[in-house]
Amino acid sequence: MEIPKFHETFKPILEILSNGETIHTQELQRMVIEKYYSNLSDDLLTEKTKSGDILINNRINWGKSYLKKGGYVSFPSRGHVKITEKGLKQKSNLTLKDVEGDSNMLDFYASEDSKSKLDHINTNELKNATPQDLIDEGFNQIESEIKNDLLVKLKTIDPYYFEKVVLILLKKMGYGEFQETPKSGDGGIDGIINEDKLGLDKIYIQAKRFNENKVREKDIRNFIGAMSGDTNKGVFVTTSVFDQGAIEKAKNAHHKIKLIDGSRLVDLMHEYNVGVQIKSTLEIKQLDEDFFI
Repeated sequence: MEIPKFHETFKPILEILSNGETIHTQELQRMVIEKYYSNLSDDLLTEKTKSGDILINNRINWGKSYLKKGGYVSFPSRGHVKITEKGLKQKSNLTLKDVEGDSNMLDFYASEDSKSKLDHINTNELKNATPQDLIDEGFNQIESEIKNDLLVKLKTIDPYYFEKVVLILLKKMGYGEFQETPKSGDGGIDGIINEDKLGLDKIYIQAKRFNENKVREKDIRNFIGAMSGDTNKGVFVTTSVFDQGAIEKAKNAHHKIKLIDGSRLVDLMHEYNVGVQIKSTLEIKQLDEDFFI
């Protein structure tokens, strides 16, 4: 018997969770292994990935992640997992194709244009792929998963903390010191970035943590109206998207208004290591021809 592929853990995970209880991921891993894979050899059960994770736990985690994207399980709190109504109704064996078909992978942050570019490697491409191609594809998939999870998390945090996250990001991007505005009576301004130490040049910030609602033209209009006369620069950040009216209003305004939607936001957070951390580093070596000259 071999270590299961991650999609082969779909059914075991759903069966373990079928009682409707919320359990910790580590407990889920233990129960899945104990019930379905206890006959694996000790060598297989302790086999590790290149990054040092236990391989079978890694496969279960990926299975759990895909089930979440498909709406079969949810993560009610950090490190915990629970089956959903959709998962309880799933009676037949669930294949990877089924989950990917149901899944809204990256819908949380990908635009329609970017989603159309998400191509899965088919069988023929897989056969012809080089090891580097496979590494790159795997890296891209992991990166997409992290960005997806990041945006889901942003949509659940306290709105005031979201404002602080945005200011921290802009500071790490090199936009200078920031000051938070009071939680009430801020006139629609959530923070101010001082581009220079004396605060002569300012950038006003508006951060909206929306789940589904789009940012509309009136939101941009109110933001512009709240900006005082000492600056004409503003950044409007949201976890959602901007409708066409909002985009046109920002584009045609006398002020310089930069719009950052959820997709762009998680791209920047990932790039500047805000809300994420490096889990492991993979070194790929090649022959040094110059050494042998």
